[in-house]
Amino acid sequence: MTTFDKREEGFERKYVLDEELQFKANARRNKMLGLWAAEKLGLSGDAAEDYANSIVAADFEEAGDDDVFRKIRRDFDAKNVQQSDHQIRRTMDELLQKATEQVRSQVK
Repeated sequence: MTTFDKREEGFERKYVLDEELQFKANARRNKMLGLWAAEKLGLSGDAAEDYANSIVAADFEEAGDDDVFRKIRRDFDAKNVQQSDHQIRRTMDELLQKATEQVRSQVK
């Protein structure tokens, strides 16, 4: 194996690890986001956990975050929860940053 091959293999391993960490961070963010939204919806206990799990599952509908955002927006509208689109997206961003930090700290 040449040095180039070893280097290429190293980059491939790093790419796979980065993608795995991003997936875990997104799943963790969605769980935290679901619990945040559940609180706004007046849910607690098992109902809040179930709702948070439904947010995690919603992320598998399509690539990106729009599927998660739409679910929360629909649910908030149905229950007359006053949160702007900007507030929801800002919370999504803040929780993703927090989740990424948590996931990365577990790897070290």
